[in-house]
Amino acid sequence: MRMYDIINHKKNGGVLSDEEIRYFIDGFTRSEIPDYQASALLMAICLKGMNEAETATLTDAMLHSGDVADLSSIPGIKVDKHSTGGVGDKTSMVIGPIVASCGVSVAKMSGRGLGHSGGTIDKLESIPGLQTAIDPERFRAIVRSTGIAIIGQSGDIAPADKKLYALRDVTATVDAIPLIASSIMSKKLASGSDAILLDVKTGSGAFLKTLDESIALAKAMVSIGTHSGRRVMALITDMDAPLGRAIGNALEVEEAVDTLRGRGPEDLTSVCMDLASYMLMLAGAADDAANCRAMAESAAAGGKAFDKFCEMVAAQGGDISVLHDGFPKAPVLSPLTAAASGYVTHMDAEACGMASLELGAGRRRKEDDIDYSAGIILLKKVGEAVAAGDALAMLHTSDAGLLPEAEAVLSAAIVIGDAPPPAAKTLLAIVSEDGVAMM
Repeated sequence: MRMYDIINHKKNGGVLSDEEIRYFIDGFTRSEIPDYQASALLMAICLKGMNEAETATLTDAMLHSGDVADLSSIPGIKVDKHSTGGVGDKTSMVIGPIVASCGVSVAKMSGRGLGHSGGTIDKLESIPGLQTAIDPERFRAIVRSTGIAIIGQSGDIAPADKKLYALRDVTATVDAIPLIASSIMSKKLASGSDAILLDVKTGSGAFLKTLDESIALAKAMVSIGTHSGRRVMALITDMDAPLGRAIGNALEVEEAVDTLRGRGPEDLTSVCMDLASYMLMLAGAADDAANCRAMAESAAAGGKAFDKFCEMVAAQGGDISVLHDGFPKAPVLSPLTAAASGYVTHMDAEACGMASLELGAGRRRKEDDIDYSAGIILLKKVGEAVAAGDALAMLHTSDAGLLPEAEAVLSAAIVIGDAPPPAAKTLLAIVSEDGVAMM
C-alpha cells in the first residue's frame, strides 16, 4: 500500500477503505508518513468529504493510537459531557456535581482554554491547591469515593489526533466536519465513559457560527458514538452571547457556585438543567427527560449538588473555603459605561471573550500564563434596558495598562438599540441516533 495511492483515491472522490485509513493513521503516528503527504490527504478530505463509515474508522484508528482509559473498576454507568467551547461556559462545574449527586458517576477529562474560549481545567485551577494532573489510579479512586472527578487529559490519549491537529492548524484544514468530529470523539471515546452528552455551541462565540453547521457536526459525532457502541446524544445550545454574566476563571467558578446554590443567571441555569437532565437520561437514572430534570432541579435546590462540588474539590486537594467565602478580587476594577440609553440588542460573544483575554484571563499561546482573577462581569445582558452612563460591565485585571484595549474591544462588542430584541432560546435542537428535533 502506498500513501500516494490513498491521496489520489480521496482526491478523485473515492471512499477510503478501513485498511487505507488505518495505514495512514498508523504510519503518520509513527512518523513514517511525512507531513507533506499527510497534508495532501487532509486537504483532499476537506474538499471531498468522508461518509459516516469512513469517519467512524478514522475516529477508531485515532482512538487506538494511544492509551484508552479503563474505568471498569468504577461501578455503574459512567457518563461524560463535551462542549465545543464558548465564552462564559462553566457548565461542567455545575452539571457534573448535579449528576454525581443524583448517583451517576462522572469521570471527566477536560481541556485548557486557548484564545477567546475558556477551558474548564484553567477555571478549576483558580481554586488554590486544586490538582488536575492526577494519575489514572487516583482519578478512578476519587470517582469511586465521591462520584466525580474532573482532571486534565492524562497519559497518551489519542496521540494521532495531537499530531494531526497541529498539522491541520497550519494547513487550513481545521474546518472539515469529518476531521472535527473524529478529533473530538477519538478523545472522548478514549476517556472510557459509557455515555457521552455533547454540548454543541452555535453563534458568534462558538467555533461553528451557524445552526446548520452545528447540527451537521452533532450528527457526525452522534453517528461515530453509535458506531462505537456508546450512548451518545447532542444538544445544540446558543452561544451568540456569553453564557451567564461572568467571563474569566475565578469569576466563573464563583458563578458556578451561585448556580449550584440556586442563585445563578437564568440563561446559565437553563442550559445546565437541560444538560444535566440528558446526562441523567443517558445513564438511565429515570425514564424520561422530564423526570431527570426534576431530579437535577431538586439536587441543586436542596444543596446536594453544591456539597458534591465541595467534596470533589477537597478530594483533588483544593481549598474549599473560597467556595464558601469567595475568591480574592483583582486589584484593578474598572466599569465600562453606556454611551447611550436604550436596550442591549446584541453582545458579540467572541469579542467579549477577546476582551477578557486582553485583561489577562486567557492565553494566546499554550505556554502563556493566566491571571486567574482577571475577567469581566456583565452587569447588563441582551434584552436589558440601559441609561446613558450606566455600567454595562465591570472589568477585573491585575494590570491597569491592559484596560484601554480591553475596553475598546468590549465596547465594540455591545450594541445598544431603541427596542429590546426577541427573547433568545438557550436550547435550539436535540440530536440523537433517531434524528434531529428542533426546539
